[in-house]
Amino acid sequence: QVTLVESGGGLVQGGGSLRLSCGASGIMISRYVMGWFRQAPGKECDFLANLVWSGGTPYYRESVKARSTISGDPATNTMYLQMNSLKPEDTAVYYCAADGITSRLRGGVPDYWGQGTQVTVSS
Repeated sequence: QVTLVESGGGLVQGGGSLRLSCGASGIMISRYVMGWFRQAPGKECDFLANLVWSGGTPYYRESVKARSTISGDPATNTMYLQMNSLKPEDTAVYYCAADGITSRLRGGVPDYWGQGTQVTVSS
């Protein structure tokens, strides 16, 4: 059974930073395309970023690229998302996801999802 568990969300003041974590069990993250999504209230779930293993360059949604860093630690089977200069419009539930195929992940239909962690940014 595959489980993805996000943590690190919470309430943060605008301009602040957060580091979200995604712990995986049942899969080895280094063998999957791992990524982050978010869903703001009343909006669709948006793809944010995905890891590229073997020294590749991570892929980011343009709107968060300058403020975000995605990383992963195969030794602990954990993925991270560091977000800086947070804005109220970053308020959303953040999800991690995994799939064997990049296009499926970026297309929003990965095989595996976490339960999400709420991030609220105050103005």
